[in-house]
Amino acid sequence: MDELERELAEKIKEIKPVDQKAIEISKKRWDSIAHPLHSLGLLEDAIVAISGIQKTPQVVLNKKCVVAFCADNGVVAQGVTQSGQEVTAIVTENFCSGQTSVCAMARAAGADVIPVDIGVARDVSGKGLRIHKIAYGTQDITKGPAMTREQAADAILYGMQLVKDLKEEGYRLIATGEMGIGNTTTSSAILSVLLDRPVVEMTGRGAGLSSEGLKRKVSAIETAIQINQPDPQDALDVLHKVGGLDIAGLVGVFLGGARENIPIVIDGVISAAAAMTAKKLCPSAADYWIAAHVSKEHAGKIVLDALEKRPMLTCDMCLGEGTGAVAAFPILDIANAVYSEMSTFSDIEMEAYQPLV
Repeated sequence: MDELERELAEKIKEIKPVDQKAIEISKKRWDSIAHPLHSLGLLEDAIVAISGIQKTPQVVLNKKCVVAFCADNGVVAQGVTQSGQEVTAIVTENFCSGQTSVCAMARAAGADVIPVDIGVARDVSGKGLRIHKIAYGTQDITKGPAMTREQAADAILYGMQLVKDLKEEGYRLIATGEMGIGNTTTSSAILSVLLDRPVVEMTGRGAGLSSEGLKRKVSAIETAIQINQPDPQDALDVLHKVGGLDIAGLVGVFLGGARENIPIVIDGVISAAAAMTAKKLCPSAADYWIAAHVSKEHAGKIVLDALEKRPMLTCDMCLGEGTGAVAAFPILDIANAVYSEMSTFSDIEMEAYQPLV
């Protein structure tokens, strides 16, 4: 175990369980509000979960952001994508100028977009861009490991540190986003190994592959797993052999949220692959995450079930960038408004609803 891996192990040990007392108080608050019991369903559950994460029944969501990790993937050489690798850099810089789908959605939701260059194949720049370029893209996973084990640990540690930094900047809710041509291939590879499911079952068309392209994608993933022999009992081994730097950074965000008591919102399949990897590294960290939506991608529901998460939205989305996660922000704000502002049964002198027997 090298120095970075030891540091990662020590930081993971610092993750504590969510606050059960805050959860119980939050549940009682919901039951006291003048409305039929649990009539807001998953919205109530989300606020209760956040109270346990923030370790207070006074939930605060007033400063939100989506973190978009950007990196290239060497596996694009195998014809697994519709667009070329150059798109990663273009979209990364568009994050900075506010010209992507998630940027428009974040503006509407009152959230900030935090782009991160963790492995784009060329140098990029722009307003607000955070740079921790570990490599100029990963290697082709059909030929060998995507990255070294040390690089994977470095990316995770950076993601954890970023959450700490964002907390110090006042953020209290973080969504997970990404940009990296070829990353539905790497996420499918990770999930196939970690969940022990056939590659064809875990692989979708990504950003619009033809049927022939999908066959190439499945074949490339099967080859990568055969060549690299990732150990499903060692999440870091799986990540460095068949993953991507964007996913590795997101693994750090999920773990960092648990370490810093910040709720992290899961986006689609790529984000969920990072969450699954993080859960393998620290099972208790999963209590700090909220599922925004179920992706249209094949593996969307499968991975959420494995994470034991129920999505708030079912919109057939599969755009990426963190768009699905940001779409859940207004819903969480609405839920918190009811939780914080609604009168109780006693306030309005109304007989409280009783649980059905």
